[in-house]
Amino acid sequence: MIFTIEPQERKIFELVTQCANEIGVPAFVIGGYVRDKLLGRPTKDIDIVCVGDGILLAQTLAGKLYPVPKIVVYRRFGTAMLRYEGMEIEFVGARKESYHHDSRKPDVEEGSLEDDQNRRDFTINALAVSLNERDFGQILDPFGGLKHLEQKLIKTPLEPGQTFSDDPLRMMRAIRFSTQLGFTIDPRTLDSIGKNKHRIQIISKERITTEMEKILLARKPSVGFNLLFDTGLLELILPELAALQGVEDRQGKAHKDNFYHTLEVLDNLSKRSRNIWLRWAALLHDIAKPATKKYHPDTGWTFHGHEWLGANMVPKIFRKLRLPLDSKLDYVQKMVRLHLRPISLTKDEVTDSAVRRLLFDAGPDIDDLMLLCESDITTKNPRKMARYLEGYQYLKERMAEVSEADRLRLWQPPITGDIIMKTFGIPPSREVGMIKTAVREAILDGDIPNDFETGFQQMLLEGEKLGLKPRKSIRDFVQGA
Repeated sequence: MIFTIEPQERKIFELVTQCANEIGVPAFVIGGYVRDKLLGRPTKDIDIVCVGDGILLAQTLAGKLYPVPKIVVYRRFGTAMLRYEGMEIEFVGARKESYHHDSRKPDVEEGSLEDDQNRRDFTINALAVSLNERDFGQILDPFGGLKHLEQKLIKTPLEPGQTFSDDPLRMMRAIRFSTQLGFTIDPRTLDSIGKNKHRIQIISKERITTEMEKILLARKPSVGFNLLFDTGLLELILPELAALQGVEDRQGKAHKDNFYHTLEVLDNLSKRSRNIWLRWAALLHDIAKPATKKYHPDTGWTFHGHEWLGANMVPKIFRKLRLPLDSKLDYVQKMVRLHLRPISLTKDEVTDSAVRRLLFDAGPDIDDLMLLCESDITTKNPRKMARYLEGYQYLKERMAEVSEADRLRLWQPPITGDIIMKTFGIPPSREVGMIKTAVREAILDGDIPNDFETGFQQMLLEGEKLGLKPRKSIRDFVQGA
């Protein structure tokens, strides 16, 4: 393996050497930067540890850079961070850590480089490179991290039970690194994750979700979710997903394993999109199947309504995982709720009305929805696969043929609630919603054209049915009165 340093980085490291000499502390670059450079992976995050005052080293370096970078200091942790020419450089003094059983926050005291390497999570992250004049560039590898990089192996530097008990988030990190790097977890290390899985409960939901999203963004996320399931962690952090696993057979009729189907859908989607919220939708699209599963002697297994119940389950999952309760939640709910709609439109002759409704309900996210639906095809039967893909292609052509297709992607009904209230002189009420819905449905059904004038006339008719008399005419709105 070759440790290649870019000229820009070498300049920084040589300045660190100079600064370390000035204040009399040994300094080393350590951790992920070293690992990624040896693997040939791009990285701009640099961790520098010194046997002494890391904050002082950062301040000394900043004084030699132009323009002088701003330093962010975390005195409680003895760390400092600065950004320079696209690099994020963090400084810390070498330390020794000890943990309490009910917390992942350690008691910290000053230590040696060896102490600092001992506290690292995995051998491949304990590698250090000297930035000192006497041995500049020498790799310091006390736990065989170089060999483990070659073996593509994730292994803890100390006894794995101690490593995971001290900081249970490391269990998630082991699985995340395995997924991201394509590495295997050492058998003893993997076994220890299963034995210590309950310790994950002392970790904050935010930290767990951060690791889960890194797994979700990997090239093949199923690797990580399979490991989470096999170690028992998934049942603790996302039991709704773990509950999908298993096959039930009655009278020779069995349903597919919805857990492994979900992971296959996720992998299919991940080959075509890095949209993390669409990946969340793939992960959760069948989440309500256990709750909706029913067996019928004639037809076999059904999961009727799982798309609607699943969409209703998404907010609770988002709250539990501390995911954003904003437009991202709305998007994932929409994808889960609509994921069966396109396939239903490929089975029969597709009406213009059905296409309009799909375009209206999906809005600007119609392409994402179609991508999710195509990824949901996991049959191993080539004929079925071809038939499903042909059906989706036909639906796409029908969407393009509908005259309002492009407008409907961002379409809102031409008659708003404000127009209804001003026309009839009424306050916000049930009647306003009834009239607005009736006008929208008439347009989507193709009963009236999609324009303001016709929509206004339909609004008057709907108001008349409710005994309402107009106080304004269409001219008032056209003229802006």
